[in-house]
Amino acid sequence: MFVVIGYLVAMGCIFGGYMIHGGNIAVVLHALPIEMMVIGGGALGAFIVNNQPKVLKATLKMLPKAFQGSKYTKARYMELMALLYDILQKARKDGLMSIEKDVEAPQDSPIFQAYPTVGRDHHVVEFTTDYLRMMVSGNLNSHEIEALMDSEIETHHQESHAPVAAIARLAGGLPAFGIVAAVLGVVNTMGSVGQPPAVLGAMIGSALVGTFLGILLAYGVVEPLGGLLEQKCEDGTKELQCIKTTLLASMQGYNPTTAIEFGRKVLFSTERPTFSELESHVKKK
Repeated sequence: MFVVIGYLVAMGCIFGGYMIHGGNIAVVLHALPIEMMVIGGGALGAFIVNNQPKVLKATLKMLPKAFQGSKYTKARYMELMALLYDILQKARKDGLMSIEKDVEAPQDSPIFQAYPTVGRDHHVVEFTTDYLRMMVSGNLNSHEIEALMDSEIETHHQESHAPVAAIARLAGGLPAFGIVAAVLGVVNTMGSVGQPPAVLGAMIGSALVGTFLGILLAYGVVEPLGGLLEQKCEDGTKELQCIKTTLLASMQGYNPTTAIEFGRKVLFSTERPTFSELESHVKKK
């Protein structure tokens, strides 16, 4: 919703200001289809060449998320930390071997199924169970597991950031494609140099629309979209960091209540529940 509102405000102010200043919007609309074909088509072709198929697929999959609200809410994080509390509490009371079945088959685990929002999230479940499995095996110490966690989180960040980087490169190239469209318009105008001044003026105006459109698409449409998607990527990474901090605190001997407090402190302040809210939620569950 906010994305649509932002675009409407931007376009309304730009074109509204142009018309209030006495500009003829018909000139822009007349040249728009051809300029869009030159700029949009050229940019799309370059975008395909510039990215691997896996990045193209990830970008197409990621774009709809820009128009959706963030799934990383306070309620989700409280559910995540309640899940971690339950499984760490079980391991503390009954021993690490007691959670082996939960780790090996989370889809059948009563603990994971009690929290459907995070318990059915592939990334959360895989990340959590992988390191719980290492804790159960007892072959690695906390420093080794922390280094491995950092490597996996960095890999996840790079993978999720690839579409963002691709969109940023596209935004950077759009003004140049606008110049290409303008140059083609000037070439076309020079080929009609014998026409009346009114005709030549219209042709030059159409050529300049290309430059305007390239800059507008770059800084008014594509780059803001890339910035929003980058923020959403950071939210996904923060969730994994919360799990990492909680599990490491448990490995270092802290009780489950203290361990999830460590995880709570990692979260952004806008989604972080208070200590009382989290404690009340965990006790209620």
